[in-house]
Amino acid sequence: MNKGDLVDQIADRATVTKKQADAVLTAALETIMDSVSKGEKVTLVGFGSFEKRERKAREGRNPKTGDKMEIPATSVPAFSAGKLFKERVAPENNK
Repeated sequence: MNKGDLVDQIADRATVTKKQADAVLTAALETIMDSVSKGEKVTLVGFGSFEKRERKAREGRNPKTGDKMEIPATSVPAFSAGKLFKERVAPENNK
């Protein structure tokens, strides 16, 4: 499913126009990205949590030459699925 398909499904379920659904989805995603980039955790109960995590510096290898190289520390976005989401994806694991 891509963003267009998601907008179509949101429009159908919420009985709004595709333009309205796209505007709301875009605003929600932008808000989540802005909050996480500021270091805030965004929790949607039942769905999951988005947060910023720090990745430590580490040693890697150049795939072309095989030479060792230092990969610098960085911040990365992370998502943790909520309980309801996990149960929907793998209901047989919860029996």
